[in-house]
Amino acid sequence: MTLVKFNNNRNQSLLPGFNDVFDSIFNDTFFNDRMVVRVPAANVSESENSFHVELAAPGLKKEDFKLSLDRNVLNISVEQRREDNNDQKNYSKREYSYSSWVRSFTLPESANADNIEASYADGVLKIDIAKREEAKLVRRQIEIK
Repeated sequence: MTLVKFNNNRNQSLLPGFNDVFDSIFNDTFFNDRMVVRVPAANVSESENSFHVELAAPGLKKEDFKLSLDRNVLNISVEQRREDNNDQKNYSKREYSYSSWVRSFTLPESANADNIEASYADGVLKIDIAKREEAKLVRRQIEIK
């Protein structure tokens, strides 16, 4: 493996001020907000009787979420527009805000698609997907002879 070190010193630019023009454009909040991927982090776990999906999505309401099941794919989507109905307009710069995202999870064959429950509290969307009866772990004590 070869490591290459780049010199990021702006003072050695052939055209002073040239980099500053691009920094002022691309470090603007308008571009930064749109270049960052805003997909919530997810935790997927399994217990004896069900699968669990947790999404960290603070600042939303439960009405913002749309959950759908297409064959064995669980789709979680959000479409959010920020509208301010404030009559006072004292801001010097503000872009309209709109964000949307979709997370999709393929359910295993052992999942019971007819028994899915979802709840949203404290910024976390929790989805519980029950397992089919034949997929649940059977535990028993084995006697040693």
